[in-house]
Formats: sequence, C-alpha cells, structure tokens
Amino acid sequence: MNHKDLDAWKNSMNLVQELYEVTSSFPQQEQFGITSQIRRAAVSVPTNIAEGSARKGNKEYLQFLYIALGSLAELETLILISNRLDYITLENKDKLIDLITDCSKLTFGLIKYIKSS
Repeated sequence: MNHKDLDAWKNSMNLVQELYEVTSSFPQQEQFGITSQIRRAAVSVPTNIAEGSARKGNKEYLQFLYIALGSLAELETLILISNRLDYITLENKDKLIDLITDCSKLTFGLIKYIKSS
C-alpha cells in the first residue's frame, strides 16, 4: 500500500498545514525557536510514515512509525507551551490537540495492523 493512501499520512499532512498556519502568527523572535521546532516536529510525522512505508521490512516500518508517534508527543507539548505563552488561543490549542490525538490514534492503529500481519 502506498503511504499516500494511508489515513495516518493524510491526517498528518493536514496537521502540518494547520500548524504552519497557526505558527505564522507567532512572535518574530520565535522564528528560530518554538516556531521552527513545531514545524520540524510536524513535518517529521508524515515524512516518517512515508519513509517507513517505503522500507522492505515491518521491523523498520514500525521503527519509523514510533518516531512519528514521538514527534506527535513532542507537538502536543509544544502546543501546550505555546498556549501558556499566549501564542495561541485556548480554542486553537484545543483544535490542534484534537488533530494530534487523531493522528496518534491512526498511527497506533497502523502499528497494530503491521504487528498483526
């Protein structure tokens, strides 16, 4: 199956877009700080799903999926920090956390599927 057919990949691509839009309003002094860190962690999710799916063995695929999960956990923390610093509203924080949770669930589901095959 091509990674572009996976819901985990599709949803993580949507998450990247949302996070780029939200972080575009962050303070200029955060351009090389939290803004950059959020964007790198966000991009890491679909790229690791894609790279893992291109690997020959399930063991490698799982390793990349676990890296994607780690990036999602990192994103959750960065969003909570951003909210505490008043860089994002409570409404945006809740929306982003929901998107991150959905991506995590889909990635966990993909892991379970691969482990059972």
